[in-house]
Amino acid sequence: MIQTGLTDLFNLRHPIVLAPMAGVAGGQLAAAVSNAGGLGLVGGGYGDAAWLRKELFSTRENTSRPWGVGLITWAVNQRVIDLVLSYQPDAVMLSFGDPRPYGAFVKAAGCRLICQVQDLNEARLAQQAGADLIVAQGTEAGGHGGTRATLPLVPAVVDAVAPTPVLAAGGIADGRGLAAALALGAHGALIGTRFYASTEAQGRPSAKQRIVAAHGNETLRTPVFDIVRGYGWPQGYYGRALHNAFVTRWSGREEELMQALPAERTAYHEAMGDGNFDTTVVWAGEAVDLIHSVEDAAALVERISLEAEARLRASAALLR
Repeated sequence: MIQTGLTDLFNLRHPIVLAPMAGVAGGQLAAAVSNAGGLGLVGGGYGDAAWLRKELFSTRENTSRPWGVGLITWAVNQRVIDLVLSYQPDAVMLSFGDPRPYGAFVKAAGCRLICQVQDLNEARLAQQAGADLIVAQGTEAGGHGGTRATLPLVPAVVDAVAPTPVLAAGGIADGRGLAAALALGAHGALIGTRFYASTEAQGRPSAKQRIVAAHGNETLRTPVFDIVRGYGWPQGYYGRALHNAFVTRWSGREEELMQALPAERTAYHEAMGDGNFDTTVVWAGEAVDLIHSVEDAAALVERISLEAEARLRASAALLR
């Protein structure tokens, strides 16, 4: 059994946190990860109130273990924060923006504050906000992120914010990645893409199968999906997704895409309804090479943790 600051903070059996993937990490998946001994986070994303009410109720009803919610800081408002806190989660994770204004409300509610950061300046802001945990997210991660790689970013953040515990994110999909994160000084790992390809994840089975079939060099960071969907992400936060025909058509032609938005947005939404992933986005990180099947979330939590234990013991045996 691996015991860290993360497991102590939430009384977890495993130092694994579900990444709050918008539209993927619903109540069923979050509850499954929590019930398995990790920390499940619902992907609150842009703060859709109707979706949040349904999924937060589902999580609360289906687990008695600690759980939480993740939000995109720049995209939500006080009403969303109040709604989330009304369900009494054990943790709220804020990502992509200054966490201090909303972080104060989270802390005042007696809730643990988790902040995801992409560089050292953001890490220091998170510490000022009173973060109980700071997630250092490398650019290998699926979905939105920054430009720093996980391997050098994690120990730099660990050093910068000590003694606040840090989690590693980005490119972690098995026990080897978790063991590496612990060796870098992290107290656990926040894992996304591996749990996208799980039974309980929301999303179409065909999207999950695309992840299973993909290779890391078939992912890329691009703004084209945000442009066509109408999400005005701040500069520097591009999303990593699987390459598809839409990317081939519009990558490097973002200005032209903006001019063609009326027709392209209509076509994109039609493709969403049809489940056409040659056009619509599948967010995925570089660790897709390590994903070979769609599995139950509980089995993933258990196996990743056991693999990490075995890897850490094997590493210790190298010492003479």
